Amino acid sequence: MQWLQNYTSLGNAGLTALVVAIPIFFLFWALAIKRMKGHVAGLLTLLIAIIDVVLVYKMPVGIAVSSTILGAVNGLFPIGWIIITAVFLYNLTVEAGQFEIIKSSISSISSDRRMQALLIAFAFSAFMEGAAGQGAPVAIAAAMLVGLGFNPLWAAVICLVANVPPVPFGPVGTPTIMMSSVTGINENILAAAVGREVSIIAMIIPFAMLIVMVGWKKTAEVLPAVLVAGISFTIPFYLVTNYLGPTLPSIVAPIVCLISLTVFLRFWKPKSIWRFPDDPDLSSTSEISYTGGQIFKAWSPFLVLTLIMGFWGTPLFKNWVAKDLQWFVNIPHWPGLDGLVYKTAPIVSEPSVYAASYKWDFFAAPGTAMLFAAIISMVILKMSPQTGIKVFTRTLKQLAFSLLTIASVLGLAYLANYSGMSYTLGLAFASTGAIFPVFSPILGWLGVFLTGSVTSSAALFGKLQQVTAGQLGLNPILTVSASLTGGIMGKLISPQSIAIACAAVGLVGRETDIFRRTFKYSVILLAIVIVMILIFAYVIPGVLPVVTSAVG
Repeated sequence: MQWLQNYTSLGNAGLTALVVAIPIFFLFWALAIKRMKGHVAGLLTLLIAIIDVVLVYKMPVGIAVSSTILGAVNGLFPIGWIIITAVFLYNLTVEAGQFEIIKSSISSISSDRRMQALLIAFAFSAFMEGAAGQGAPVAIAAAMLVGLGFNPLWAAVICLVANVPPVPFGPVGTPTIMMSSVTGINENILAAAVGREVSIIAMIIPFAMLIVMVGWKKTAEVLPAVLVAGISFTIPFYLVTNYLGPTLPSIVAPIVCLISLTVFLRFWKPKSIWRFPDDPDLSSTSEISYTGGQIFKAWSPFLVLTLIMGFWGTPLFKNWVAKDLQWFVNIPHWPGLDGLVYKTAPIVSEPSVYAASYKWDFFAAPGTAMLFAAIISMVILKMSPQTGIKVFTRTLKQLAFSLLTIASVLGLAYLANYSGMSYTLGLAFASTGAIFPVFSPILGWLGVFLTGSVTSSAALFGKLQQVTAGQLGLNPILTVSASLTGGIMGKLISPQSIAIACAAVGLVGRETDIFRRTFKYSVILLAIVIVMILIFAYVIPGVLPVVTSAVG
């Protein structure tokens, strides 16, 4: 039985969008006001969404359920797999007693919590985004901060805020490359546009992160270090995005930032060391001296991870796995869905099938790379297989509810796509006419909130952003890049991202506490992006490259 999407089933896009957005409103209410646990809010939202699309769109129940299951499976593999292996690697370092040495080595650079946040949450997390992405940066960085003694709740919030700048180009440029493939705009031109926008954001984020953490006054005390972090990230980020394309910005810029900040802190110290109120007094703690070999061994799991992730991300390795090994799970025709759903005008010129398949390149997946890093680390740390199995089992129990949250959120995302809900919302925004530059980044923000992924949001709304710009006589690269830049602000409140952060810091069930704290920062940063896009659209349009057609 074929089913055609109808984006204006209630007569017009505005009214239809308002009604089908009920599950989204419910999810906001459940997290921000009712303070439901993440997995409870996710499952209830999913149930409401299924009822909503069946009633509004007359979507067959079987098709709705099948698309939901496809999304849930994608939520677990590959995304859930990444979270499991990332937290497993961290738990191994703790089990082996190596994290005390890591804490000491970071403290030797600076015992000031603000500097530790800049090093780990901003710089190191950004590098992990460039290499792995998909939740690993927040999971590992937040867990490391907790290990250093940060409050788990604030560790999660700080890392979510800090992880904004590298997202459009991590891992290895995937979101920007996806947007390029969807719109036909040359990926190097698009990378340059996004790079110019995000470079402005990258200068703001170190300030924003510390303001969230300690307030204005305490942030001003370490202004030199904040500027070093922002500038040493932004300059290489801008240069790479404008001259080398989308694959390397989120790898090169964080490395330069880490080195620059570490060297700077050897010569500059804050006038006063800021610690959390419940931190032990530094004068009362005895500092153990470790050798260079001990420090290297303690950091070796993350060094191994960096090397393996770098190799895993190369085209050579990916092509070898895809063409020679062909190790993947492949369901080319998802049962109960593939060949049954058709996209319609104005999304496509004539009804076309919305294919449904599932493919997991399990060997080439970032999660598998992390598993290999964990196994190698066990050998280096001289941990027995029995201990590794015990830690892995404990990790699965630790993450059970978070995995349920992720599965429900991705189920909602796929249901939104196959029902036409996402396109209805997009068309409603596109109908705003001359003020569409205001709503263009909001659409990207909403797409990431729904899907948890800037890449998925690009695939969902990229073409719509481009076509709408053409209809309004705007530079298409303005709206397309705005979708990516606005989208990264949605990472702060995406239930998927928050579930990952909660799992990493041991706050499963307290997703609402994080959502309530990150929501206002997400909105403030989104407002900055909107103002920036309006200025680029109507005040200094020459800042961004100009494209006049689908091909850049």
